[in-house]
Amino acid sequence: MMVEILVLIGFIAPFAVLAGGWNRPRARGGLALLSALYPVVALATMYGRTLTVTYAHLGFLNIDLSLRITPLAWLFGIASAVIGLLAIIYSLSYMRGRPGLNLYYFLFTLVNGAIIGVIMSGDLLTFYIAWEIMSIATFLLISFRGGDALRAGTKYILFSIGGSAAMLIGLVSLYVSFGTLTIAALPAALAGAPLGYAVFVLLMFSIAFGIKNALLPLHPWLPDAYVASSDPFTAVLGGMLTRLGVYGFLLMIYVVVGLTRVGTMSYGPVGYQIVLAWIAAATILFGVFVAVFHDDAKRLLAWSSIGHGGYMILGLAVYSALGLAGGILHALNYAMSVALLFLAVGAVEYRTGTRDLTELGGLAARMPVTFASALIAVLGMIGVPLTSGFVSKWLIYKGLILGGHPFLAFIALIGTWGTVLYGYKLIHNAFLGRMPARYADVEEVPWGMRIPMIVLAGLIVLFGILPGIPLTAVSVIEAQFGVDAIRTGLVGMPQGAGELNLVNILGGVLAAGLAVYAIFSLTAKPRRLGPQDTYTAGAPTPEDGYNYTARFYDPAQRLLAPYLRDGISSFYDWLGERALSLFNVARKMYSGDVNTYVLWIVVLLGVLVVMNLAGWRP
Repeated sequence: MMVEILVLIGFIAPFAVLAGGWNRPRARGGLALLSALYPVVALATMYGRTLTVTYAHLGFLNIDLSLRITPLAWLFGIASAVIGLLAIIYSLSYMRGRPGLNLYYFLFTLVNGAIIGVIMSGDLLTFYIAWEIMSIATFLLISFRGGDALRAGTKYILFSIGGSAAMLIGLVSLYVSFGTLTIAALPAALAGAPLGYAVFVLLMFSIAFGIKNALLPLHPWLPDAYVASSDPFTAVLGGMLTRLGVYGFLLMIYVVVGLTRVGTMSYGPVGYQIVLAWIAAATILFGVFVAVFHDDAKRLLAWSSIGHGGYMILGLAVYSALGLAGGILHALNYAMSVALLFLAVGAVEYRTGTRDLTELGGLAARMPVTFASALIAVLGMIGVPLTSGFVSKWLIYKGLILGGHPFLAFIALIGTWGTVLYGYKLIHNAFLGRMPARYADVEEVPWGMRIPMIVLAGLIVLFGILPGIPLTAVSVIEAQFGVDAIRTGLVGMPQGAGELNLVNILGGVLAAGLAVYAIFSLTAKPRRLGPQDTYTAGAPTPEDGYNYTARFYDPAQRLLAPYLRDGISSFYDWLGERALSLFNVARKMYSGDVNTYVLWIVVLLGVLVVMNLAGWRP
């Protein structure tokens, strides 16, 4: 019963928040908080359990609708629930006093509930229904502020409709072919199906999940959607909602179709897995290097999300136990890092009124918690040792190399260098250097916004030092998939299973830190420099005398801009314009004027008469 209650509360809670908290901020906030807290507690008690429950039978289709908890569903569910809870806590302070909060919290809690519904689905019809509820609620939240946000939301929902249509085609085809949509029954059914049919089904679902995960060339919805969303919701959108695409790929490749069958989907050297891996590699390079040249902090992080989604797919596409573990773990690690960065960027915008990196600087002294949180998140994205991102990226690299794909590993490494570049830009331009005079009185954000950032930063460090905590859950997932699960300990993996020991790394980092401290303690004491004692490296100095050095990537941008132009988005824009022109022409046929309709009928009859006289019979 607990799984049914968990999903049921997820869909009922939004209406309770709306009804019980209508224009009563405290009641609304309390109900939203409780609705987000319950799935965290419920899922924490379900760790290690695997069960399936049937909650309805559709007689006219003769199929059962079910929910299930599996190791994969548990990991994605608990991660989504925790990030959703922290985003709600953050919202209580960030959104206070803003208009439309009744609708905002209704939609926010509905998205949180729908995500849990998707993850806990035991059949593809329930999965599809929860997926559509999630997509519609997300569209409304992206469009919440109107104007440009509405255009961004429209782009999102158009891509979502395309993905949903592909999923629906695959779903209907499976039902017509096998008479069932139960996830547990489909592997056996597909095992006896023709290979071409299995490829067709996998491609339909791959389109849907590729759109959600923003793989090239299905990514154009993401940057505008992330920028338009409110900062607390962007943490959920970028943290876990987009990563349901990764969940979908794992479900289809390793459960529904099966890795053995997927491995046979090839024509010579070209196969589904290797094509998916190269698409993921291209997504990494394009996403992270486009991010480098953006000055809007949220747009920078949006392109970062596109790139890092490629890491996750790369890990699970080119099969190896290490790579698969790295791909799953990176979905969790990046969710924490990017959610934390969106909250940190939101905190900066909350206090300064801008997220333009060319207008900020020196905020580390005024917002130390936000600065420390953002720094830890960036280090986690890069994969610096003692952060969780180091473990997941290390597993992906080693899995690729041992799996015979060194060039893909090299591309992934180049992507990490791109992450270093935009991560440094974000931290430097927002928090380091001299502070513009207009921010001299800026204060740290309220504790309601600090606590979620501290929790996420703590988890990034905790899982970086004790990776065995999440890796234990990942190894159980691999065992369920029927692959050789990685062996792991609390602080790493034993020799022969990856040879990773974070205690040794921690000791090395501490020793190096002590050595650097000893060296600098023996040198001359530092002296404080005056405000004009700066090195501009030829950069123009603003009128207030402060060298922002915000444009230090401009020479590289001039060199690389022709290669990083998003021609795919331009193509979709052109396609949209052509479609709009066609629709405008078609609309003239439905003018509401009876005389116009009579004219079209006469023209049609005339055409039919001419065809008949010419001897052509349709």
